[in-house]
Amino acid sequence: MIHARSLREIIDRYDAFLVDQFGVLLDGAGVYDHARGVLDELSARGKTVLLISNSGKRSAPNVARLARHGVSRATYLDVLSSGEVAYRAMQRRIGESLPAGARAWVEVTDPEARPAEGLDLTLVDSPDDADLIWIAGCRPFERSLEDYARLLAGAARRGAPAICANPDVTMLTPTGRMYGAGAVAKTYEKLGGAVEWFGKPYPAIYDEALRRLGAVERGRVLAVGDSPAHDILGGASAGVATALVRTGVHESESEAELLARCERLGVAPDILLPRFAF
Repeated sequence: MIHARSLREIIDRYDAFLVDQFGVLLDGAGVYDHARGVLDELSARGKTVLLISNSGKRSAPNVARLARHGVSRATYLDVLSSGEVAYRAMQRRIGESLPAGARAWVEVTDPEARPAEGLDLTLVDSPDDADLIWIAGCRPFERSLEDYARLLAGAARRGAPAICANPDVTMLTPTGRMYGAGAVAKTYEKLGGAVEWFGKPYPAIYDEALRRLGAVERGRVLAVGDSPAHDILGGASAGVATALVRTGVHESESEAELLARCERLGVAPDILLPRFAF
């Protein structure tokens, strides 16, 4: 493992970067001060950047959010989100393994989000009426995990399948860390419900990411993230190099604690960085 002080020390090893959004480029409120201009620098050096995110929203809303934070669209290939991967998977299944017009209960963090818009699904207001539970986000400011357990208990008893379009169990918010959509999905599993997971560390998002990178050799791809369980495990499983940054959801932990997390997962980052900066 390389202890690098900045991207400058390792940049020439790689041609393409799979960069996590929250915890690497963004905190809960906007772009980290130290990360401003990093994508511009990578682009100027001819590097390909694909942002790869456990966001329950589709790609376009993520691109729009970055634009609002002043991130130039010209500096990255796209935002490949877990929400986009989930959407495309459901698009393929409707009319085959999932009946057209199936009733879906969709949970989001942002009330304006429409993660299933355009699909031949009938949206319902209660999990009790749903054929499919779609967990794209959560509302930790309004509901506790105990509230979710009560809300979802009936659907779990009926055997309604669920998809989780954001596996993060913790999310960064303007007021600090809160539980994430992944925690709601795990609650559903504890109730006996079946959950299909989309996003990091699961293979589908990496398969699509590498497809989009085209002819770049896998050994010349670096996945940068703040989560051992998502970014490092996922990147290592996909056969690309990984860099773990010390910002984000585990920033209060010591290096020893952070690396112990990796060890428990059976992985180790190739590079350890204090932050996503030059």
